[in-house]
Amino acid sequence: MTTLQKHVSFFDRNKDGIIYPKETFEGFRAMGTNFALATAAAALIHQGLSQKTRPGKPPSLQLPIEVENIKGGKHGSDTGAYDNEGMFVESKFEEIFTKYAVTHKTALTEGELGAMLKGNKVPKDTAGSIAAYTEWKMLYNMCKDKDGLLQKSIVRATYDGTLFYQLEKSHKGK
Repeated sequence: MTTLQKHVSFFDRNKDGIIYPKETFEGFRAMGTNFALATAAAALIHQGLSQKTRPGKPPSLQLPIEVENIKGGKHGSDTGAYDNEGMFVESKFEEIFTKYAVTHKTALTEGELGAMLKGNKVPKDTAGSIAAYTEWKMLYNMCKDKDGLLQKSIVRATYDGTLFYQLEKSHKGK
């Protein structure tokens, strides 16, 4: 599996290679998000990615996302930490912190996160910039530490999807 496929596989709750909105909802709830956020995330993610991950197939009202083709859902205005095939690019990941982590070398403040989003914004890429903003702000709000910092280890675990399993385990323990 590519790193991007691993990232989304958490949401393939029945491990059949296809993610339906119900599974995405269940995944977000398993991580501890509230009902409204899980519902909105599932709706927006599937509306945005379903057809892009199903090349040559007619649209489906069930809005499935095919894990195998998730690279088709890669959007602009991102960090470049996934290449066009969905593989992790270590140098682009490190660049996030060398360019934007000013206060702490291994963490981002909310302001530094905003600077990163602005720095990665591609002109006239409204959809990509909205997707990037939404993903990063959700990650920040869910995972910032008590000092308001988004740690490098958390960001790395997001890219390979291991963070989602950690959050699920943590939520089960509460």
